[in-house]
Amino acid sequence: MNNKICLLTLGCSKNLVDSEKLIGQFENNGYKYTPQIRLADTLIINTCGFIKPSKEESLNIISESIELKNAGKLQKLIVMGCLSKRYKKELEEQMPEVDAFLGINDTLGVFNCLSRDLKFNLLGERHILTPKHSAYLKISEGCNHRCSFCAIPSIRGKYHSTPIESLVTEAEYLASRGVKEINVIAQDTNYYGKDLYGSQKLTELLQNLSRVNGIEWIRLLYSYPVALPEGLLDEIALNDKICKYIDVPLQHISDNILKRMGRGSNKNQIIKLIEKIRKTIPGVAIRSTFIVGFPGETDSEFLELKEFLNEIELERVGIFTYSHEENTGAYCFIDNIPEELKHERRNILMEQQQKISLKQNKAKVGSVLKVMVDSIDRDWLTGRTEQDAPEVDNSVLIELNKKYKPGHISSVLITDAKEYDLIGEFV
Repeated sequence: MNNKICLLTLGCSKNLVDSEKLIGQFENNGYKYTPQIRLADTLIINTCGFIKPSKEESLNIISESIELKNAGKLQKLIVMGCLSKRYKKELEEQMPEVDAFLGINDTLGVFNCLSRDLKFNLLGERHILTPKHSAYLKISEGCNHRCSFCAIPSIRGKYHSTPIESLVTEAEYLASRGVKEINVIAQDTNYYGKDLYGSQKLTELLQNLSRVNGIEWIRLLYSYPVALPEGLLDEIALNDKICKYIDVPLQHISDNILKRMGRGSNKNQIIKLIEKIRKTIPGVAIRSTFIVGFPGETDSEFLELKEFLNEIELERVGIFTYSHEENTGAYCFIDNIPEELKHERRNILMEQQQKISLKQNKAKVGSVLKVMVDSIDRDWLTGRTEQDAPEVDNSVLIELNKKYKPGHISSVLITDAKEYDLIGEFV
């Protein structure tokens, strides 16, 4: 039996971790992983089904893969993940050429489809698909929040924490493979441990992870802006291994919109939270995401958000347009904001944030920052400061020096600044 498997991952970093663990299962059960579809006997697509654009991308790639199978270039085609879980019945009817539509993390289902037994249980092992010096650590599955715009709870279920001991074992494995940066992810990292231990344990988890030899940076992502765990901000401020960075998805600032989103917070609480974070962690970079075009968002509510972002000057900002999704609380609302207006509002906020980012970057010229090298180009090294998460945040461009390789952390003098890039030289 030919046993080369290609796995395509679509969507978020949580999906990526699922794929890395599944490939690890393959490699420890006699299969060979290849990133090239043309060399594979079996293609597995780990889909995203969160919002309309991601669903369309997943469907297009499935259709293209069906053509490959019909042409005899694939023996088996398996589809799994969020889209497959969310629309399994409809997909089976529309795409009978696919050998199996499976849910999320259905490893046994995959092996059953391949007519093979699962003989090896992983103990933290993964096939790292990110640059080898940086990896994601998914600390939980699912979500207990009921934000009205979000379908995740209906797709991935209730919040389920992974035990601290298992996560430390996984971090030790990653460190043994050369990983220096761990990006902690979950649908809500703040809630971690409450279901398993009866109380929030994120601070304790970070303390344990920081004791893992070889891990130099620990970054906290997706921290819900309600009920921060006790001692979390102090731990970030005082622990040298934890990046002075926190991702707090706020989504909006209008009290009316926040209430209809089911966010459990209001404008005054959000402003106080930002003030507390900045006071407790000097020099912190706060990243947040916002949604424009939510049903009923008025011009004045959009302007309120615009003014808030202009005044508060968050270090990192992402803006998304609202997607009207079935099986969400907001689906009963009329999606009355035209797509053109949604994108116009997004562009207005991104242009404003670009100016804020340039202002903040120019203020760094002349300073010396710790930078982790990510990649090597012909003339430049590209890296990041601890204030920048991989893939979504700013970069530092440094003149090529063969002494420094990806994963190397060194002091860099910032000599120039652009909207989303810093220019520097090694000290």
